[in-house]
Amino acid sequence: MSDQTSVLECRDLTRTFADGKLTVKVLNGITLRIGRGERVAIVGSSGSGKSTLLHCLGGLDRASGGEVLVDGHNLDRMNEKARGLLRNQALGFVYQFHHLLPEFTALENVAMPLMIGNHPVPEARRRAAQMLSRVGLEHRLEHKPAELSGGERQRAAVARALVSHPRCVLADEPTGNLDQKTARQVYELMLELNRDLQTSFIVVTHDIALAESMDRVLHLSDGVLNGQPTS
Repeated sequence: MSDQTSVLECRDLTRTFADGKLTVKVLNGITLRIGRGERVAIVGSSGSGKSTLLHCLGGLDRASGGEVLVDGHNLDRMNEKARGLLRNQALGFVYQFHHLLPEFTALENVAMPLMIGNHPVPEARRRAAQMLSRVGLEHRLEHKPAELSGGERQRAAVARALVSHPRCVLADEPTGNLDQKTARQVYELMLELNRDLQTSFIVVTHDIALAESMDRVLHLSDGVLNGQPTS
């Protein structure tokens, strides 16, 4: 469970898109606060705006209105370089498809966020190797993505998201491309790392078991979030 420190929040967040002459409001005044170590699932029908919300929270998309604060910093008051640096330091991202770079090894892929953050290469490789060991891939350090199974690729993606010890990980259908057994292994791994590292998780998912393992489940419908604790 979380403490009272907010690591990510949004206030009165809106996001609209132009569709011909129409303006479609996908997010309609969402306010959300995520505490340190808190696990939150966001569920809803396809096309309800779950991924849009996640992208706005992570600074990958600009909201039409409202504000997003990451670790107390208002994203809208920062330039692109500062936002990128904050994302690198405070946030991790996991997607349905692993998005590992095919020309690099698992070790190099996981070390990438640290190297982008200007950490020395030896330190980045050491920390990447440690995180890959945490996810059970210590024997796959020099393997490229094509040489890994689907579950191994997703575990490497989780390791990459966590290698910089971010305050919060944003995960968009992280088990959606996996069979049931492998999906269970991946989300149990995420929960273990959440407990050990006190990293917060916001997970967009259709996986009922994964959603119910979170502290809160929030339902996005008609641009509005509604939710409750799972316990």
